[in-house]
Amino acid sequence: MNLNPATIRIKNLRLRTYVGIKQEEIENKQDVLINVRIQYQASPATHSDQMEDALNYRTITKRIIELVENNRFSLLEKLTADILQIAAEHEWVSFAEVEVDKPNALRFADSVSLCLSCTKA
Repeated sequence: MNLNPATIRIKNLRLRTYVGIKQEEIENKQDVLINVRIQYQASPATHSDQMEDALNYRTITKRIIELVENNRFSLLEKLTADILQIAAEHEWVSFAEVEVDKPNALRFADSVSLCLSCTKA
């Protein structure tokens, strides 16, 4: 049986960071909601049941948390692109997608989000 790439989903990672250009946003951390989708060929892990044959989503998540909580961002685009870089950096990753929601960014909307993705050869 030939397996299609596996998909790891990190859903609704809730963090706080500085993001925005208004003075209030520069001075106060805001909630962000992060969703990550990563695809990689997991066949070796499905056969071996060994961690060294799998992509470690815990390590990826810890790096995302460190990036988001320890930096400041003027634009949602930069924050999303930096998270995507972490999600896609492992050589086994063939596709990655990141969506970052900024709750309450607009008065009559639940949130504003930005989504970026990349495909690797």
